[in-house]
Amino acid sequence: MTCRVDYNDNTSLQWSNPAQQTLFFGDKKALRDNRIELIRASSQELTIKIGDVSLSDDGLYTCSLFTMPVKTTKAFLTVLGVPSRPEITGFTKPAMEGDIITLTCSTLGSKPAANIRWFRNDKEVQGSKELNATGKSFTVRSSLQFQVDKGEDGVAYTCSVEHVSLSNLYTTTEVLEVHYAPRLEISKPQIDPLEGQYFKLECVSIGNPIPEPVLWSKDGGELPDIERMIVEGRELTITTLNKTDNGTYRCEASNHLGTSTAEYKLFVYAKDFPGPTTDPNALGQHGPDHALIGGVVAVVVFITLCLIIVLGRYLARHKGTYLTHEAKGAEDAPDADTAIINAEGNHLHAEEKKEYFI
Repeated sequence: MTCRVDYNDNTSLQWSNPAQQTLFFGDKKALRDNRIELIRASSQELTIKIGDVSLSDDGLYTCSLFTMPVKTTKAFLTVLGVPSRPEITGFTKPAMEGDIITLTCSTLGSKPAANIRWFRNDKEVQGSKELNATGKSFTVRSSLQFQVDKGEDGVAYTCSVEHVSLSNLYTTTEVLEVHYAPRLEISKPQIDPLEGQYFKLECVSIGNPIPEPVLWSKDGGELPDIERMIVEGRELTITTLNKTDNGTYRCEASNHLGTSTAEYKLFVYAKDFPGPTTDPNALGQHGPDHALIGGVVAVVVFITLCLIIVLGRYLARHKGTYLTHEAKGAEDAPDADTAIINAEGNHLHAEEKKEYFI
């Protein structure tokens, strides 16, 4: 710090600290503080240096010229409080699925107060901030509270501290470990199981700790043919399928949080069965059932023929039976002349039976 005057009649200059303690009077050191050194002293200038500054050096400094009256000028020294590196507390390793945990990030000694930011992996999340003053510096805390699920396993939580005194951010990271009960499912091939075929099932499991060992069973009991049914880790392989392999296969695995099972119902098709496809690239899709289609067509044709026959017999039976009134009796005549006479007779009788209305 430098204090200068344009004109001085050999009167000494003096520097005083915020506590009004004299540091130097001219070239004479007044305060026993090895951090304070004299740089230059003359009738027109007094320059001093303070090394290893601390927050206690922060404040208003006074340069005085002892004339009548005394002349003074003041300078405010601002000392920044560098924050400590952040620390994260509240991690329980491992956390259990369903637990509610609170993570707290703290930094000490900042002036002015530092700013804390939270990141979940690379995405910023908001925490609750707490600020406490300790002398001239601040203690800053920020907290996150959340319920743990299996999706939090392996998630990195980063606390970042920003401050005017820092050229680079202070950061610290903790990775959350979550233990959760196992969940199983059986992965099967994408082709239809055929007799004589190689067939493999895989028991896919998630859980932390990893659920093991994996136990395989068939229809509630042990695997019946260990020579053809080979278990390797999580996989069950049947080297050559046959009809006796039909049934329900189950895999089971556990960790200290629980046990899980998964089932698969196997039905083995005959090689010559027309239903499932034998194309390994057909992804298990079934072609049309030709036997069923043929049966439906045969039934339709049979019903159509029956309808035609019944209709024909009906038409043949009733053909020519609709006679006129005038022809009644002619159908029983022994010859054509008699038929004509009978027909004429009918006409005469018809005339007799006519009634007239006026």
